[in-house]
Amino acid sequence: MKWERKDLIGLEDVSPEEIWHILEVAKGFKKKLVEKDVKKIATFENKNFVTLFYQASTRTRFSFEIAAKNLGLNVMNFSSATTSVSKGESLYDTVKTLEAMGVDIFAIRHGMSGSARYIAEHTPAHVLNAGDGVHEHPTQSLLDMFTIWESKGKLDGVKVVLVGDHDHNRSSRSNTWALSKMGAEVVLCGPRTLVSDEYTDLGGRFVGDVEEALKEADVIYTFRIQQERQEPGLVPSLGEYSRFYGINEERLRFAKPDVVVLHPAPMIRGSEITSAVADGSHSLVFEMVTNGVAVRMALIYLLLGGES
Repeated sequence: MKWERKDLIGLEDVSPEEIWHILEVAKGFKKKLVEKDVKKIATFENKNFVTLFYQASTRTRFSFEIAAKNLGLNVMNFSSATTSVSKGESLYDTVKTLEAMGVDIFAIRHGMSGSARYIAEHTPAHVLNAGDGVHEHPTQSLLDMFTIWESKGKLDGVKVVLVGDHDHNRSSRSNTWALSKMGAEVVLCGPRTLVSDEYTDLGGRFVGDVEEALKEADVIYTFRIQQERQEPGLVPSLGEYSRFYGINEERLRFAKPDVVVLHPAPMIRGSEITSAVADGSHSLVFEMVTNGVAVRMALIYLLLGGES
């Protein structure tokens, strides 16, 4: 298929065909990464890439920067603490300033839901959403799907159990949308105070008891309690959460023998996941990081017209 999108803002309106196309292109880049063959990748030496991050990040930001460098782009990173943002400059003016300097593509992370779409509507540059508020995190979801596809050989019919703080985790929303439209069975598990009814409208099925939810699971996707985004009192304590919803070796026995465990990180070991699981044979946590570079390379490549 021919790629026609200027930006990638979310997965709600992205078709299954487009998702498969991204994953197939990423597969080619993953092969080159594993073989240390990135020098042979088509380059965009005259293009400028900026990671416009207003929130803290390790994996997403560095993954984007490495992906862009692998494709030959000039890469610049942005810090709100050391730029005119600290003086009160607006998001709009910051983007227009960088655009005037010749930036061709932005990866933006911002605390305001809808920020990536707002910027995409006000700049001719390409925009990749690296997380907007509690709305979406599409590139995380794409690397999650790539990891599942690589591990299971398919997405259709795969039972994926998402365990955690859904209401405050943007990758949960993106994954529920995307995995459902790709034919996966999406089960949502966590404290009822952290799973609003809208998630069932997105294609997920709520199961409150974690051991019941994990029965016959192909994939367990767990993520941390995001206390920095919560109102007080939604969860009594991290210890209480871990007791009822933490993924440990004992709970893995409820899933299929070949279950794989995913986590978008950062992990709070001993809370939502034990070290024994995170570092165990079922875990693909660090493989996901490699896959993130491949997927983000694919997206930059497609948005900049690499196929043409």
